[in-house]
Amino acid sequence: MSMKFMSYFVVMVACVLLTGCGFEPLYGGAPTASAEKTVTQGLDQVDINLIPNAEGVFLRNALIDRFYQNGYPAQPAYTLTIDEIKQSKSDFDITIDSEATRRQLTLSTRLILSDVGTLKPVLERKIKIVTSYDVIGSQFSTRIAEDDARKAALNDLARQIETHIALFLSQGQ
Repeated sequence: MSMKFMSYFVVMVACVLLTGCGFEPLYGGAPTASAEKTVTQGLDQVDINLIPNAEGVFLRNALIDRFYQNGYPAQPAYTLTIDEIKQSKSDFDITIDSEATRRQLTLSTRLILSDVGTLKPVLERKIKIVTSYDVIGSQFSTRIAEDDARKAALNDLARQIETHIALFLSQGQ
């Protein structure tokens, strides 16, 4: 047997096994008869509370862009509360002269998804994002690199929050 035939065979077997395992795409595919809403329709039923600080405003705006494809919810089913975003920096990749050439930025927060009817939390998660950036001789360049790393980390934080909530909603909770 040729390697090309073997690789096709392995892919075909994997596809057959994958269809029988109950795998369903989170964001795609045709809704089943038992599912009245898709996950994206569920996300637009989440009211996002204000988040403190400039990073919180950026994160909330990123979440609004992800959750509300058809406008704000008129009667949300859930309320999302996100704690203040904590930041820490640590230097690494130290030179012989004890100067850092890389810096690690860590952002962490906690999300609480509450049912509007009962006001009880239905989902609570701690989320942490780690990113790094170059520390350059120029303070201006370093500041720009830090800001870019922070924005990328906040967008990744929004993506993780969206995924956690989408997984929760896809379970029919």
